Amino acid sequence: MSTSALPTTRLGRTGREVTRIGLGGEGVLRSRGRQSEARAVLQAALEQGITYFDCARAYDDSERYHGAFWSKRSTAREKIFLTSKSAARDGGAARRELEDSLRRMGTDYLDLWQIHDLRTEADLDELAHPGGALDTFIRAREQGLVRHIGVTGHHSPRILQHAVEHWDIDTVLMPVNPMEAILGGFLTDVLRSARANGLGVIGMKALGGAGGAAGSGGGRLVQAGFQADALLRFALHQPVDVIIVGCSTPAEVQALHQAAGQPLSPEEQASLLATLQPLAREFASYRAE
Repeated sequence: MSTSALPTTRLGRTGREVTRIGLGGEGVLRSRGRQSEARAVLQAALEQGITYFDCARAYDDSERYHGAFWSKRSTAREKIFLTSKSAARDGGAARRELEDSLRRMGTDYLDLWQIHDLRTEADLDELAHPGGALDTFIRAREQGLVRHIGVTGHHSPRILQHAVEHWDIDTVLMPVNPMEAILGGFLTDVLRSARANGLGVIGMKALGGAGGAAGSGGGRLVQAGFQADALLRFALHQPVDVIIVGCSTPAEVQALHQAAGQPLSPEEQASLLATLQPLAREFASYRAE
């Protein structure tokens, strides 16, 4: 177990204190039939003191991995912040997914349940329409099945900002990396609206894209030669609450822990942004606008 304590923060109006780094749902957790490897990564995260754990109904066996792990550690489960997501737009379908998620994860509540992957005006309309999933999310929070609700998105800052400004939610999960700092949108408009409304802000895609594990193999920027450590430290020095990164091995969890305790100097930030300035649009592959 690491001897250095991870920095923590209060996650917006949830009032919950969580570690500034969280274990993402990518990496080995987004797989099938790799129980022993998933268990090793979850165990490493717990031993490193990580308290924020990301997951989603769509992430292969991820919810089952969590269920197998936390069902045998009930005391630890009460001390961590366990999340999942549903991409269902219909209220009935979302309720069924929640019940399935709770069963798979071996828990009777989630600390955070998130509306997954907002992209378009049609998503907003379908979710907020009578019978849409937004009402289901709100009712689940009222019933105590989930303690907090949020939204996620990486395609359109404008769409995500609408949800942040107009919906009764507690958190937002969005991209946080040098490309977003250069291009604006998520780290400007969405972040500003989230803070004005008291939402907790969680960052994803710190290494530049899907499959972003903390080691050398994950994220488009890492594959292009940028150092994972510098990218993680950059993300952690943005004005957001938590940065989540998927991991495939205990060693990658350790690397995530180490990055959290190393300040990134203003000179290092400036150098990273200057290098990526001409490449930002190319590497921001998840942005549709």
